[in-house]
Amino acid sequence: MEITWKIFAVTMGISLFAGLATGAGGIVVFFTNKEKQSGRFLSASLGFSAGVMIYISLVEMLLHAKEGLAERFGDVSGGLLALLVFAGGIGMAFIIDRLVPEVENPHHVRSGSEMAHAEHASEEERKRLGRAGMMFALVIAIHNFPEGLATLAGGLAGSKVGFSIAIAIALHNIPEGMAVAVPILYATGSRKKAFLYATLSGLAEPAGALLGLLILGPFLSAPVLASLFALVAGIMIYISFDELLPMAETYGEHHLALAGLLAGMLFIGAGLEFL
Repeated sequence: MEITWKIFAVTMGISLFAGLATGAGGIVVFFTNKEKQSGRFLSASLGFSAGVMIYISLVEMLLHAKEGLAERFGDVSGGLLALLVFAGGIGMAFIIDRLVPEVENPHHVRSGSEMAHAEHASEEERKRLGRAGMMFALVIAIHNFPEGLATLAGGLAGSKVGFSIAIAIALHNIPEGMAVAVPILYATGSRKKAFLYATLSGLAEPAGALLGLLILGPFLSAPVLASLFALVAGIMIYISFDELLPMAETYGEHHLALAGLLAGMLFIGAGLEFL
């Protein structure tokens, strides 16, 4: 498969859009004081994002992978290979997640009340918050690399799949940006610094897409691209069930998260039919 300048521009553009949403999280926390309302909004948004990612992974990307590999290896062997690579994507995301200490893992989110407590922190606690914020930024940057691969695969699959993935990832990057910005804000008192670190952590996403493109570009073929779809589908499924849905439950109500999940599936399913 030839990587044209148009494909490169679209892929990097959607990846940059998704990554910059982490910086948007740094803005949101500065302008909202209504924890319950913002929590309900985040809960629904995260459920919606999970619905989009689960639907795209199982209905679009895994199907593309099976079809692409079946053309090269046959229906049965191609289907089994797609399933194996899909499982490998889940395993990759699991290993990355396990390597991160629980206390510093952005998947183990802080509640609104825990964030609000930071405003009254002592000097020692502020220093600890500052270190935690820097660690969150580093950890989220590491987690954003496989998400960069997701936008890369989506962009190579076509603009409609790529933009759908970018929107889903952007929605769940907002609270990750909050996890970076809030402790740094209360540790340093600088909104600019909090916003800067949140934004920089999100830029790991287009970096991941670019790195994947540079590594895979010379070897890109129909079977390699199909395998990439299956791998990324596994990563996205793990992110959805291990990160997005638990975060949605943490920030809001079970039924609100479920409503967001179903709405995301229906919305992206209808959207893909019209695009």
